[in-house]
Amino acid sequence: MLFVNERRKIRPLRAGRKRFFIMEVGLSIAQMQRGMDVEGFYLLKAAFAKVTASGKPFLSAVLADTSGTIEAKIWDYSGPIGERDVGKVLKVRGSVSDYRGMPQLTVDKLRLAEDNDRVDVSKLVSVAPIDREAGYDEVKALVSTIEDADYRAVCEEMLRRHEAAFRTIPAAKSVHHGFCGGLLEHTVSILNLCRYYAAAYDFLSADLLYAAALYHDIGKTKELSAFPENDYTDDGQLLGHIVIGVEMLDEAIRAIPGFPPKLASELKHCILSHHGELEYGSPKKPALAEAMALNLADMTDARMQTMKEILKDKHTTEWLGYNRLFESNLRKSSLS
Repeated sequence: MLFVNERRKIRPLRAGRKRFFIMEVGLSIAQMQRGMDVEGFYLLKAAFAKVTASGKPFLSAVLADTSGTIEAKIWDYSGPIGERDVGKVLKVRGSVSDYRGMPQLTVDKLRLAEDNDRVDVSKLVSVAPIDREAGYDEVKALVSTIEDADYRAVCEEMLRRHEAAFRTIPAAKSVHHGFCGGLLEHTVSILNLCRYYAAAYDFLSADLLYAAALYHDIGKTKELSAFPENDYTDDGQLLGHIVIGVEMLDEAIRAIPGFPPKLASELKHCILSHHGELEYGSPKKPALAEAMALNLADMTDARMQTMKEILKDKHTTEWLGYNRLFESNLRKSSLS
């Protein structure tokens, strides 16, 4: 029986002029390169049943392990594995190719992992590189610097109510910070960017900006389920993290006697507008300078983290192909 981290080389001898081939077993996704035949256990992060132009069914999937993700295609396939199995572990055999500059796995065989496979799911779940204990301490330390007693109290209330989820939930299902502890890492980055903005532009209210940074994505603790499922909850689908976050903030505000209504509205506005544009999901566009700063910080960290994940383990300056999110062909710089 093969285990997650087991690796072996299978060299079947072919008659005549046919070549040897090497089967890489238990290879991490980050190690996969074009031309490799691979076999191993991977987490099914997404799955979509589709049909080709000629009417043949296939499964488009995203597989994951601690090193990253890879798009996978299972041609001429109509089940039984599908979207309902997202979050489960699959045993997969296939070959790696390139598609638009990115590795893609063409799967020949797959099945759900079984109990006797002894797969340790925790070894397949991506975890934030940040030291979560140190990151959480950094958040608490910055909250303690908030001078306004009401904003400081509402931040402390959030940490008291939602500490466990805040430490572990991802910041997204995919794209950026889509790993265990991703929300905490993203929030620490946003707070540090906001600290810079408050120092560089002294007309900003640091207290409002810090409180807004802490709360801006707190709705994701209820929008997304924990790993290994990492999928949208029912409320996540129906409401989204911005609406959920404002509801969570309102609950915390009502627990603090005499919280000033104007301060409450300004903080809620920052959360409602932090995506910046109506077409990006914000019901309001930024009307306060602090809301604008929060939107810039959120966009900066989301895009830089996405680029970091795209460029991870890329050791050359070869062009990676057109990226739909950035609407550009991408590559690493020469000195990075």
